[in-house]
Amino acid sequence: MSEAFDRLVAIMDRLRDPGGCPWDREQTVHTISGYLLEEAHEAVEAAAGGDPRALAEELGDLLLQIVFMARIGRERGWFDLDDVCTGIADKMVRRHPHVFASARVDSAREVTERWEEIKKTENGDRPKSTLDGVPTALPGLLKAYRMTQKAAAVGFDWQAPVPGVMAKLREEVDELEVELGSGEPGATDRVRAEMGDILFVMANLSRHLGVEPETALRESNGKFRRRFEAMEELARQRGRGLGDMTAGELDALWNEVKRAE
Repeated sequence: MSEAFDRLVAIMDRLRDPGGCPWDREQTVHTISGYLLEEAHEAVEAAAGGDPRALAEELGDLLLQIVFMARIGRERGWFDLDDVCTGIADKMVRRHPHVFASARVDSAREVTERWEEIKKTENGDRPKSTLDGVPTALPGLLKAYRMTQKAAAVGFDWQAPVPGVMAKLREEVDELEVELGSGEPGATDRVRAEMGDILFVMANLSRHLGVEPETALRESNGKFRRRFEAMEELARQRGRGLGDMTAGELDALWNEVKRAE
């Protein structure tokens, strides 16, 4: 493993050194941030796909972006790859005293609570929000999920979780229906706000059900695409196009695809 990792680092050094690749040499941490995010999403998709070889490949692509940024950091005198590895290793030891020291925990929930407590002590006397550490660049549903996780860790949560969230969801849907029927100027902005509230509550409900919403939505997106493409194929086989079909025909074709699955 060390030899393989050292080889990757050496390749990146060669690409960035004088006489290396012009494209790689002109990149900055800002220009490759998008690639980092893209590769992270592709790794998550590969993990959901269940193909170990594809996952290994995508993890390699993601690791390359980390090595890339670390090389740029070394050039700027900010940090190097050893700093990155040492920092995360120290953090993991520090935040797992029940493994690396004498502390005891009785559940995964207690581990999470202590993790947040330890994070607070790491910042000294600097005021810190409970919600700090939730990246602003996270997809919206996942960000809502993570924020409500952190809020719940300090007791800000429903006393009757699932029934409470379901009641709140119905309340938000009712408010959306009111805005949809108002016809007043500015209603579009209020409709958008109510839709945002509904999605936020849905993320909260996902948390209480133990379902990570971004993963659930990604799976539903994949299911919809699979079924829609199957509809297109069936229509082609029958000499038809989806755009030429009636709503009833489309609905029947959709149900046919569902039954076939």
